[in-house]
Amino acid sequence: MDKRKIILSLLGVVLIVGAIFGAKAIIDSKEQPKPNIQKTVKTVFVDTVQNSSIAIKIPANGNLVAKDRVELYAEVQGVFRYSSQDFKAGQAYKRGQTLLKIDAAEYEASVQSAKSELYNQITAIMPDLRLDYPEIFPKWQEYLNNLDVNSSIPPLPESANDKERYFISGRGINSAYFNIKNLEQRLVKYRITAPFNGVLTEALVTEGTLIRNGQKLGEFIDPEVYELQVSIGKQYADLLQVGEKVSLTDNSGNKTYEGRVSRINARIDQATQTVNVFIEVAAEGLKEGMYMQANLDARNEENAIEIDRSLVNDRNEIFTVQDSVLKTIEVTPVYFSDRKVVIKGVPDGEVIVTRQVSGAYNGMPVKIAEENNTADTAASSNSNSESKVQ
Repeated sequence: MDKRKIILSLLGVVLIVGAIFGAKAIIDSKEQPKPNIQKTVKTVFVDTVQNSSIAIKIPANGNLVAKDRVELYAEVQGVFRYSSQDFKAGQAYKRGQTLLKIDAAEYEASVQSAKSELYNQITAIMPDLRLDYPEIFPKWQEYLNNLDVNSSIPPLPESANDKERYFISGRGINSAYFNIKNLEQRLVKYRITAPFNGVLTEALVTEGTLIRNGQKLGEFIDPEVYELQVSIGKQYADLLQVGEKVSLTDNSGNKTYEGRVSRINARIDQATQTVNVFIEVAAEGLKEGMYMQANLDARNEENAIEIDRSLVNDRNEIFTVQDSVLKTIEVTPVYFSDRKVVIKGVPDGEVIVTRQVSGAYNGMPVKIAEENNTADTAASSNSNSESKVQ
């Protein structure tokens, strides 16, 4: 009975071991199918290089300011009495018209008093001139006859010799004369006239207002010619020249104006490291304070091309296609704008990639997009398409 159990146990072990080896043999004898590896080749958009003259444009913006503008301030005190037009913002004046006249009756009286005093002083010396200097008496007599206290005082007669000069100065005639001239100059400040044809853009007083010395009265501008002040980087300052034409557009971008560079500041702003450039423009429809966008034609760069700045990597390299493989070449950037870059160093006839390729590397196999499908592909997707090869 014990032998029988032993024999059966041994047979069971043999059968199990045989089954394991048999299964392993069957598994090893089965051929595994080779995996079907798909190779991806990206489609790229290219262009053939043709170097040419590229106009470098520097964008800038700012607000228009009238080229001829005057801030009106009072240099005397008094009541605002008169203006040739209504002294209000938007009122036009012609050159020479009275912008503002301050009551000067009291001051005019003091000027006339000084002239009368000079008249009396000259009258007092006339007898001495007749007796001691008969040769100069006639010209002083003529001057006295023409002296009018209501008119501007005429220049004193010129002294013929030192003797006459000492005599006139000793009687205080010269001092009285120059005192009157000083008073007359100050009397002129009671009347402010328009220095040119223009418009009053700001009026801070009205007729009857008491004006004090140093008070601001308003602003007066010439609405015909304006200047646009823009700031550009110092690295571009040497590219500009006075007199160059500039294209200007308004804030909406619908209207275009032509200006010219009138001045370039010789000093660099230390805080911003920029240079102020002034552009002069004259056209209908312009107003002071308008926001304008300027495109300054800095210069023409010969033997260069312009591409998207995203195509140039941080090592100043771009991708080209040679025998359906990407290759990098080193270029020399000349000017960067917001979206474009002007580069040099690419030979004519070189085929360059015109759109970014994700995951691009040197030696990467690619497929060039066919010309007849380029437009359709670009319209359907801005990313690079892929084709699969079995």
